[in-house]
Amino acid sequence: MSNIQSINEFDIVYISYDEPNADENYADLLDKCPWAKRSHGVEGSDAAHKAAAQMAETDRFITIDADNIVHDAFFSVDVDMDKIGPTDVISWAGKNITNGLVYGNGGIKCWPKDVVMNMQTHENAPAGDKRAQVDFCWNINYVQMNNIYCTVMNNGSPLQAWRAGFREGVKMGLVDGDVIDPTHLKEQVHGKNYKRLLTWMSVGDDSENGIWAVYGARLGCYMTNIARTEWDWKNVRDFKWLTNYFETDVLPKFQDNDDQLCKRTGIRWNYKSVEDESNRLGIELRKQLDLEIADLGKEGSRFFKEVYINPSRMHAQIREDQVIDTLE
Repeated sequence: MSNIQSINEFDIVYISYDEPNADENYADLLDKCPWAKRSHGVEGSDAAHKAAAQMAETDRFITIDADNIVHDAFFSVDVDMDKIGPTDVISWAGKNITNGLVYGNGGIKCWPKDVVMNMQTHENAPAGDKRAQVDFCWNINYVQMNNIYCTVMNNGSPLQAWRAGFREGVKMGLVDGDVIDPTHLKEQVHGKNYKRLLTWMSVGDDSENGIWAVYGARLGCYMTNIARTEWDWKNVRDFKWLTNYFETDVLPKFQDNDDQLCKRTGIRWNYKSVEDESNRLGIELRKQLDLEIADLGKEGSRFFKEVYINPSRMHAQIREDQVIDTLE
């Protein structure tokens, strides 16, 4: 007999840091899941997940990122736990509101507490473990689920959208968690990650603060592969560093003749200035790395999201290392 468990048997922990839409998204979650707990303001991704694990009273627990709206249908999900190993992390993909991508970024996860308490990732990663410096995915056994049960809303402010794009612009160009020779970027990066990188750098201008996500992705890719010696790329894991860099080096360049206002944060900025700098970086990335990115603008982004079909995760409950890249 199968060991079928409802996801409602696991504690659910909402992890927030500084997201401008965190409170409204948590209120939405509580309407659907009144027993959800919240961990807020913990520095570092590794530490934040350990804090969530310590709040959980069940052997497995579910994490919801603060830039996330969970669909009602998720709370009717059952999982065949006989197909889940003791160290497996269950991953439900999220759909990104800015560019329409569907993958693990920002999605819902179900973690074994022991795995979280014993992992060493991000700010807690040993210096010699290159796979764990800026992400979980290289050292964690993920089991991929097909259905989409959340929408990733990481565009609530210019900072939030820029940070989301910048981080993926860095991380989607890594191999086994480490930087590579940029002249071989197209050949060495996993096929699906390469296509996601191109999408982050091209699509989203039609959404709120979407130009910031596109610009952020291009800047992250540029700084990691063309201007790598000018910064420590591992700072992509440090949200304090990212906020300071945005506020001191990025935003001031775009505040003259402001014509845009972020209602959540009060930040004012000039749209054309951001667009022009994003286009300039696009030219450099195409010229120096031969990347197939496009300046789609608002109409092109709307068109892409309407017709784009995300590749399937093959079938439910397949381990990530079993996935065959059907797009290559």
